[in-house]
Amino acid sequence: MFEIVLFEPEIPPNTGNIIRLCANTGAALHLVEPLGFTLEDKQLQRAGLDYHEYATLKVHPNWAACLTHFDGRRLFAATTKGATRYADVQFEENDVFLFGPESRGLPAEMLASFPADRRIRLPMQANSRSLNLSNAVAVTLFEAWRQNGFAGGV
Repeated sequence: MFEIVLFEPEIPPNTGNIIRLCANTGAALHLVEPLGFTLEDKQLQRAGLDYHEYATLKVHPNWAACLTHFDGRRLFAATTKGATRYADVQFEENDVFLFGPESRGLPAEMLASFPADRRIRLPMQANSRSLNLSNAVAVTLFEAWRQNGFAGGV
């Protein structure tokens, strides 16, 4: 199934929403430290409701460790600076989607390590800066899942 990576997430309710999303879609969630909160944060717990026990969650101490974990897998970096629209990509069952921190997005040097066709973006109005992180993850994940026939879904 698909895997979601949040690089240095900052806002607990966003991560809580994504935990719930992952539990309901079968995607695994990976968090790359440092986190802007603890996993015991009340806002994180509240947003995730009682889905934490149904989600697969792994915390990585840094980006290098996370990248090693996904060696050989197709990774896509979600960015407002992406050259490729997310819906123009044919996603595969084991793809990994990387999202940056809410306040600043992914670092330029990290984005530069991805080929142009792996830097994906969601379309927005011309004067918009960005979408909410949990919304961007949901749109991307559901498109990938849809393209793969909602495998495992009912």
